[in-house]
Amino acid sequence: MNRSLPAFALGVSVLALDQASKQLVLEKLESGRTVEVIHGFFYLTQVHNTGAAWGILRDHGFWLMMLALGALIFLCIVRRHFTHMGMVPRIALGLLLGGIAGNLTDRIVHGHVIDFLSFYIGSYPWPAFNVADSSICIGVGLYLVDSFRRGEESTPRA
Repeated sequence: MNRSLPAFALGVSVLALDQASKQLVLEKLESGRTVEVIHGFFYLTQVHNTGAAWGILRDHGFWLMMLALGALIFLCIVRRHFTHMGMVPRIALGLLLGGIAGNLTDRIVHGHVIDFLSFYIGSYPWPAFNVADSSICIGVGLYLVDSFRRGEESTPRA
């Protein structure tokens, strides 16, 4: 069996969940309107993000699309690096592929990324994000933790 298939299947699942959640937000929540889910902590707010994380590179959608497309191509080329290292890197690869594809789809279809998960820590708001953003962050985190763990296993003990 091709070791890349589970990663690609996870990526397609993440993409589907991301796009379904964003479609639901577009249908049920007016732009700029906020729905309180957990008082003082968690809200749903439709935000149109023309930039990257935290709104950086705002209004540079074309270049962000090219970066996302390049990242997808790169990950597909180096997928064997992920798939031969074990289950955790395969999961990380799937999360990265699905998340990148989700936000790229938004940029192509809408001209911006649809964010809607909004959290507050006390009175400080965390920038709104979405399922794709979460998937990318979790994928990078899993890959880094696994890399450090693997590095420790290969380090000779005194």
